[in-house]
Parts: sequence; C-alpha cells; structure tokens
Amino acid sequence: MCHMDYEALKQDLRRAYDADAEARGAMDDAEWKPVERARFIDRLREAGAVRLLEIGAGHGVSGRRFADEGFEVTCVDLSPELVALCCAKGLDARVMDFADLDFPDGSFDAVWGMNCLLHVPRAALPGVLDEVRRVLAPGGLFYWGQYGGQDHEGIWETDRYEPKRFFSFFTADRIQAIAAERFDTVEVTLTALDSAIDQYQGLILKRR
Repeated sequence: MCHMDYEALKQDLRRAYDADAEARGAMDDAEWKPVERARFIDRLREAGAVRLLEIGAGHGVSGRRFADEGFEVTCVDLSPELVALCCAKGLDARVMDFADLDFPDGSFDAVWGMNCLLHVPRAALPGVLDEVRRVLAPGGLFYWGQYGGQDHEGIWETDRYEPKRFFSFFTADRIQAIAAERFDTVEVTLTALDSAIDQYQGLILKRR
C-alpha cells in the first residue's frame, strides 16, 4: 500500500472518529481493559517510569487512569474531537499523527498504544514502530495492544462507522515476530473474545 493510500486512510479515520466522538466518550470499558492497564502500570512502577505518551488516545480513559496513578501523561490522537474530550478530562492532549511524532528523541519512559496500530497498513507499520522507538528513552517500555488472531488487512465492510475503517489484524505468532524485530519482549497476554474478532493481543515491550 503506497504512502498516498495511507494518507487517505488517515483522513477517513479522522472523519470517522470525529463523527463518532460523542458516542465513544459514553462507552464503557470492556472488563479486560482495566486489567491490561494494571499490568502495564505494574511494569512502569518496576521500571521507575514517569513520562508516558499515549498514542491513539481516543477519549482519554486510559490517559486519565495513568495520570491518576501519578504518571506525567501526554496524549495524541488524529481526531480533534477526541482530543477535545481528552482535554476535558484535564489531560495534556494534542492532535498529532503517531507516524510523525513531534517530540525529541528519547522524550518518554513509556508509550501506550491500545487498539490504534491496527489501523496502520502493514507496509507503513515499520516506520510507525521506528517512530515509537525513537521517542522512547533507552530501556523504555512500549505497550502494543490490539485485536487480532486472524490474518486480515483491509476495510472492515460491516463496520458501523462512516467512512468504514481500515484494519490490519495479525495472528499471535506474527505480531510477536514483528515486535521482536525492534523491541525485546517483556510479557504477552492473549485474551479470547466472544465476538467476530478472535482475541485481544497485549504485548509489553522494551526498547533495546
């Protein structure tokens, strides 16, 4: 998938999430999401992490939790409407593309990305992972979580959002292999889901 295609996909994602921001803001957390956040918080405390960047921050539920736990949180998202919801929660939030993060090298002790990298085409994913790695301090922790279990890339034709969103899903073995090309693996949790998606894949990684 070419660069221009990814740029067009990002524009569609922004439109889809802007249009649905209010509804997303009213959504309840799935029961496994707080468990995933708690797992990462434990690792952050062990590592003495302070500065945390959340990419694809959505309406700020995770960012608010991390801030309440005492971390210095910065949130970024493509959607201005979702960023406004983050700001309403008292978070430092900015409209920004995680493929082009406007932060100096090594700015953060940790990066959290839950169900955002699944919108990145496979051809563009190495560049995004390189950007995440760049803003992490040496030894910094990266949480990469997303739906998967099946091998699929393309527009989700039954998506309720308009424009319909692009997704890239991986098998558990494949996502771990991709992560291992740039990061050391600290912990992996696979959560079975009772839905059209097979599983949630939660990877805690460390910058080499």
